[in-house]
Amino acid sequence: MSAVTRQKNIDVQQDLRTLDQLPIGENAVVHRLDCGRRVGCRLMEMGLLPGTHVEMIRRAPFGDPIEIRLRGYFLSLRCDDASGISVTQNGESESFSVGTSFDIAQPLKPHSVKEERLDRVLRVLVAGNANAGKTTVFNVLTGARAKVGNYPGVTVSRASRVITLPSQAKVEVVDLPGIYSLSTHSPDEQVAVDEVLGRRGNAPDTVLVVLDACALERSLYLAMQIIETGVPTVVAVNMVDEAARAGIDINFEKMSKWLGVTAVPTVASAGQGLDVVREELDVALGQAARFEVGWEGFPESVTSAIAVIEGSLEGVSFVRTPASRRAWALCSLLSQFPDGEGLDGLPSSVRQNVDKVHREAKLADLSLAQDAIAARYQWIETVVADSKSASPIASETRNWTELLDGILTHRVYGLSVFAIVMVLLFEALFTWSEPLIAAIESLTGGLQSVATGFLPDGVFEDLVVNGVIAGVGNVIVFVPQIAMLFLFIAVLEDFGYLARVAFVIDRLMGRIGLHGKAFVPMLSGFACAIPAVMATRTIESRRDRLITMLTLPMVSCSARLPIYVLVTAVVFAGDGRFFGLFSTGAVVLFSMYALSVIATLGAAAVLRRTILKGPRFPLVLELPPYRVPVWRNVLLTTWRGLRRFLVDAGTIILAMTIILWALLSFPRSGEIVERYTSARADLVASIPNPNDRDDALRLLDGRESGEQLRHSVAGRIGLALEPLIEPLGYDWRIGVGILGAFAAREVFISTLGIVFGIADADEENVSLRSSLQGAQRRDGSPLMTPLAGVSLMVFFVLACQCMSTIGVVRRESGSWRWPIFMFTYMTILAYGSSLFVYQLGSFLGWGT
Repeated sequence: MSAVTRQKNIDVQQDLRTLDQLPIGENAVVHRLDCGRRVGCRLMEMGLLPGTHVEMIRRAPFGDPIEIRLRGYFLSLRCDDASGISVTQNGESESFSVGTSFDIAQPLKPHSVKEERLDRVLRVLVAGNANAGKTTVFNVLTGARAKVGNYPGVTVSRASRVITLPSQAKVEVVDLPGIYSLSTHSPDEQVAVDEVLGRRGNAPDTVLVVLDACALERSLYLAMQIIETGVPTVVAVNMVDEAARAGIDINFEKMSKWLGVTAVPTVASAGQGLDVVREELDVALGQAARFEVGWEGFPESVTSAIAVIEGSLEGVSFVRTPASRRAWALCSLLSQFPDGEGLDGLPSSVRQNVDKVHREAKLADLSLAQDAIAARYQWIETVVADSKSASPIASETRNWTELLDGILTHRVYGLSVFAIVMVLLFEALFTWSEPLIAAIESLTGGLQSVATGFLPDGVFEDLVVNGVIAGVGNVIVFVPQIAMLFLFIAVLEDFGYLARVAFVIDRLMGRIGLHGKAFVPMLSGFACAIPAVMATRTIESRRDRLITMLTLPMVSCSARLPIYVLVTAVVFAGDGRFFGLFSTGAVVLFSMYALSVIATLGAAAVLRRTILKGPRFPLVLELPPYRVPVWRNVLLTTWRGLRRFLVDAGTIILAMTIILWALLSFPRSGEIVERYTSARADLVASIPNPNDRDDALRLLDGRESGEQLRHSVAGRIGLALEPLIEPLGYDWRIGVGILGAFAAREVFISTLGIVFGIADADEENVSLRSSLQGAQRRDGSPLMTPLAGVSLMVFFVLACQCMSTIGVVRRESGSWRWPIFMFTYMTILAYGSSLFVYQLGSFLGWGT
């Protein structure tokens, strides 16, 4: 090494600092990435490689994470990850020896033409980065009638629709989850990669790759990988209008020659260019999958590793050509499932060779992932330099983005706006949806009244009224809140603010081991756990999604409020005040909500460190430009979410409602029926005026319902459970109320009304309050003491008394394992906490 080279290296080392130390507004060049393999590979795939120019934009209000600009877009990452990235401000960086056997600047090879199409519905996959407009393209191509479901065996959403192309060919268009590459970092990405590589059935007939015209280098990385698989491909370069405003001019003819496939300019939000896309899909579907190996501009270390893995893929069904074998071998070099999760279903020889390649590279101090990614990006930079020109025009979109970010991510203004947005969301779920909820409840009650008048008295009438109609009502009553939450989230996501919410709040959420995106579902839980659980779909990590949905039911939803109001009015009816300012009832109510927040966060922290223990999902988050929401997308997203709830979770809720109705209604006692039939006849005979006897008849109906409830399976269970719940301060009547509350927490009140023979009871019902205040245990002591009331409210804070929530968690988690676990641990926690409260209070003499 010459003296000049040694001195240059010394100067570089002295100038090095880590990315998290870079001052705001300063530019630097990435020198080396020493962060973990998982996050390091993702960052490199997004273009953060040695030699890349970056600019520090800002830090989040709490100091972490940070926001940087690179390759035409904004990226957020945590300081822990940024501390493993060394940068230099003197322009020096590590160099790479890339492309030894072929010219790195060679174009990708075009496809040949097929002789004829297969006699079946062909399949087109729509792939692309998040925020590139992929779903907007899909929506314009397919319309509002796309079928939404799950991929077989997993909980990842799948939207598809069969459409007719200009040639009258029928094709199924499938919208894949957003991905940045064909290496897998999460189960959602694994699904998308498996679809592209044909591991989930037949290989796709064509892939439509959607690129972001303003972030071409990052987008082309995924396009290049997909083209390498040999599948006929069409490239839609989206948002060319924004690129034009930024002074970016793209030569699509040159780009098409480089890629070996057609590149089409589009503005999907306005429907521009989609007719050409349909025509090009027609052309691509007439092409044969490329058999031969594509681009080979990799360094020798990568080429050798590929050869080792390729050799073990002979005979594997889903890799039928040299091109697809090579593509899969490259993906295996970057896969983030080293324990074999992404290798399931493959021969042991493949697993062994993948492990061997990674072990040998580690021993040789080689970074195969970095070498492969750097080679691709060097080629991409060549393509972009040749096919894109930029003029010094200030981007209106970027100016607006930087201006709004200066406010929305500011330490003071940003947190203030964040609080206002969350309050508006809270208000929408609590207040704005209330008229619609009331209308649905009124409609349900009206249908029940019509059915009661139309059907003859008996079991069938009871099934229709209290089973079927009530069950349907229990499903659709959530529609207003779910619709508003999905609408709210879709608007925030399309606008670009949802990513900023995660950026602003991530550090606080991180203290309990949750992702920043978990905050919106957590807040939504104060209105209703059902839409809140469904809102966890915005969280990329399955582990974080599970932790969030398994703790959400402890957030005090609106259904708990009537119980708190009733119990507080019964046991804290006096005018006592704390510090002469706050009523006892207000303090107790506040304490219940505070307990729910503490319990939720505490449960999340425990689950993160025990049952769902694992590394925290890295925050590698693109911060997209602010854009006016595409209302077609917003409404379609809202409708599809609602439809999935009604079809999937709704059927579970309806079935569980009917089962619970049966438990509360059977067996029916003929002796009780005869006795009250006789009592009604005597009453009618003694009071001939119908107006005078209505109240008395309603009283008899209430008493009969109470006796029948005690005779039912649920009533007998309540009586059997009395020894178990007595240490909590309850008797069998409260136990039956808790069983009935499983339909919905607010049903606790109407069930208690039936137990005490009071029809149509609610939390404001004076008769029910009086009955509870006068209720006594078997030994003559009062049932509802202040201590018993607090114990009961604590139980409802912590228990999962909502079958609808269980049904939705089953739907979102993909199995009964997690909802059963959730119900079990929350019931144990609720029982233990109520037992502690009541027994400690009794020991201290607070039992009266």
